[in-house]
Amino acid sequence: MTETTAHQSPINPSDGQSPDPLAMPGPAPQPPYRRLTRSRTDRMLGGVCGGLAKYLGVDPTLVRLGTVALTLVSGGAGIIAYVAAWIIVPEE
Repeated sequence: MTETTAHQSPINPSDGQSPDPLAMPGPAPQPPYRRLTRSRTDRMLGGVCGGLAKYLGVDPTLVRLGTVALTLVSGGAGIIAYVAAWIIVPEE
């Protein structure tokens, strides 16, 4: 069993050499670019909830229920947010 203390450098015990800096892994690959758009196919009114659901990777019904809940709890702010998103968010 090999013990490592804080003052030891990372040396491979099998060959006594320090690790090759060129063999170190590079930065992680970037995830694909995602863009928020209104859905053309999964829409009830303007496609805002369908597009948001696709962007978040969830069921559109959950987003629609969340929008209704936001509207009921906030006294209508959900409707204002929906209309604003309908105007601002581009269509697919």
